[in-house]
Amino acid sequence: MRIAEVIGSVTLSRVHPSLVGARWVIGVPFSLKALREDREADGEDLVIYDNLGAGVGARIGFSEGGEAAAPFHPERKPVDAYCACILDTVVVND
Repeated sequence: MRIAEVIGSVTLSRVHPSLVGARWVIGVPFSLKALREDREADGEDLVIYDNLGAGVGARIGFSEGGEAAAPFHPERKPVDAYCACILDTVVVND
């Protein structure tokens, strides 16, 4: 699982039939260095499936790849990133 900051949402005009009604957000992942130094997210933006209602500025935990589709099992959905949690605080211990 990785941590990202939500910077916006996505509106689709066409979508795969299995994803009708889904909500999508744009997240910017944090590197470990950025988290340790409490800096801005510094990764490459990505689109994340969100059914928790994360808003702009929220820090979220997200999974990628096969793990992103796991919450929908046994149904199959073409999802590559899934918002698993909304974080209140992040503490990094060395």
